[in-house]
Amino acid sequence: MYIFSFEKLDVWQNSRELILIIYKLTAKFPSSEIYGITSQIKRSASSIATNIAEGTSRNTNKDKAHFLTISFSSATETLNHLIISKDLDYITEEEYFHCRENLEKICNQINSLKKYYLSQQQTIE
Repeated sequence: MYIFSFEKLDVWQNSRELILIIYKLTAKFPSSEIYGITSQIKRSASSIATNIAEGTSRNTNKDKAHFLTISFSSATETLNHLIISKDLDYITEEEYFHCRENLEKICNQINSLKKYYLSQQQTIE
């Protein structure tokens, strides 16, 4: 089976793990939130990994960096939803800090990869 380049990236793998954590956490959210914060946080967390994957298929490093910017934005959106979830007591302080630590690591990895792409002179791979 062919392994795509994004699958080899630590940042994509970490983002994928975060999605699984988010899905498990939101399973215990109130059913009244299924179309509210539950849906929003699942979509924003999924968007982190999705944009990393999509960006790797782009031809130019500038385009790749652009998709990493979108991925970073989705990470901050996810953090916002986690803060609100904690405020509403849908998640514990411990769950919040665990997810936040994962998000901070992912954000740092996204920024490092973006800087790498932007520092490269080569525009077509």
